Amino acid sequence: MTVRQIHAPRGTEITCKGWHQEAALRMIHNNLDPEVAEKPDELIVYGGRGRAARDWPSFHAIVRALQSLANDETLLVQSGKPVGIFRTFPESPRVLIANSNLVGHWSNFAEFTRLEKLGLTMYGQMTAGSWIYIGSQGIVQGTFETFAAVGRQHFNGSLAGRLVVSGGMGGMGGAQPLAATMNGACFLGIDVDPERIQRRLDTGYCDRGASTLDDALHIVNEARTKGHALSVGLVGNCADVLPELVRRGFVPDVLTDQTSAHDPLNGYVPNHMTLEDARALRVSDPAEYQRRAIAAMGEHVEAMLALQARGAITFDYGNNIRTQAKKAGVEDPYRIPGFVPEYIRPLFCEGRGPFRWVALSGDPEDIYRTDRLALELFPENATLARWIPMARERIHFQGLPARICWLGYGERAEFGLAMNRLVRTGELKAPIVIGRDHLDAGSVASPYRETEAMRDGSDAIAVWPLLNAMVNSAAGASWVSIHNGGGVGIGYAQHAGMVVVADGSEESDRRLERVLTSDPGLGVIRHADAGYEDAVRFAREHDIQRP
Repeated sequence: MTVRQIHAPRGTEITCKGWHQEAALRMIHNNLDPEVAEKPDELIVYGGRGRAARDWPSFHAIVRALQSLANDETLLVQSGKPVGIFRTFPESPRVLIANSNLVGHWSNFAEFTRLEKLGLTMYGQMTAGSWIYIGSQGIVQGTFETFAAVGRQHFNGSLAGRLVVSGGMGGMGGAQPLAATMNGACFLGIDVDPERIQRRLDTGYCDRGASTLDDALHIVNEARTKGHALSVGLVGNCADVLPELVRRGFVPDVLTDQTSAHDPLNGYVPNHMTLEDARALRVSDPAEYQRRAIAAMGEHVEAMLALQARGAITFDYGNNIRTQAKKAGVEDPYRIPGFVPEYIRPLFCEGRGPFRWVALSGDPEDIYRTDRLALELFPENATLARWIPMARERIHFQGLPARICWLGYGERAEFGLAMNRLVRTGELKAPIVIGRDHLDAGSVASPYRETEAMRDGSDAIAVWPLLNAMVNSAAGASWVSIHNGGGVGIGYAQHAGMVVVADGSEESDRRLERVLTSDPGLGVIRHADAGYEDAVRFAREHDIQRP
């Protein structure tokens, strides 16, 4: 079924009864903009099957509900389907969303798939079903931060002249080539789908394309010889290409992966077959498809382990491929460390994480003004000072103009209030939507990603994201979501999202101050509770109350 192209409304005229509802309306549309979504006709935003709504009737019902929703009412959304509206308070969330959640014993891929086929649930991924996805631009800085940390820890402070190899050029993985070259590295990205690579070429995220490994290696080696930072997208299957690198004795400096390995049916493509044959097998024999996909992941990870043993700095980028390889019989795939404990956790201890905002006006000048504001407010933040100019120069907007940067406790509330003042004075043409990835300091329990190897062993304690959602609801976020699965698959993660709108009002001042303090503050508390000395010290120095 072909559906008309969807784009978010722009400007200052609204069709809802308030800006909080209008923001949700525009953002669910923005999630499905062809510039943003991977398969908008199927409501799939990214990550294999991550949807914005369960089906098209549900999408249209959500739109109607948002347009009729009063300023003291809350819409409830159950796995992409609107199910009720209740009277609450003016400063309550306008929407509460729960996606993909199953009772623990039944929280597995097979049961979820059965229920999904019955039309009873949907996969919300992280920001797909919570209506705050902004395309590959939304993960670029997190990837940039990770690659920068790799350079600091392993290569005397810089990735200049180094080669990063990874798989996956879809919605999340598509950020990798740009993040690598922004750190001065060369990058070789592998994807079975040439359309995904072409999309990264068209949007400036990737520099060159290649159809053979020989061509790809020639291009990156020539660039390294000349001291150029350059990215190449290679059409191929990681389960074939990485073993070939092993056979050739070619060892990259850095090795990771961002294929959609969490979903062996819709996300990962088996090797030893064409993409077209794989798509046909997915429909004709899903069980056989999954068997072959998991076997391919085993070959993929075996090659990663071999390259790691030969000196490649190798890490898991949170797609659960190690667990899938374990199912395939790979011995101890967890010799490959996860990226959070290796590079990101010290930032989480300070409540620092992926803060994103979107200009509802649709005018890029609103984002450029907020860029200047960020630099004015935080002149001592060296990473921000480096990031904002590069982002403005090199990152193409997708859908509504948006920006992302990593901000910590205190900074988020200060920045949100300052943006609200710019809306109030008319310096910004329309309200700003403020959100974040679900990958954040206190919003996820994911033992193979964000909470891997916690100091106190609390990796699988799922209470923290539930508390995060509850405190953000109590604090007055515009909409709040609770999801299962995220980027690692059903049963492997529990996570929560929040969005808050800066519409220039005094009410929004109150909402912003509360939400943007409690949200990262819980991240500090979560890590202090786990015994991280940096978090304990930070909480004490910033008067974050812990009984």
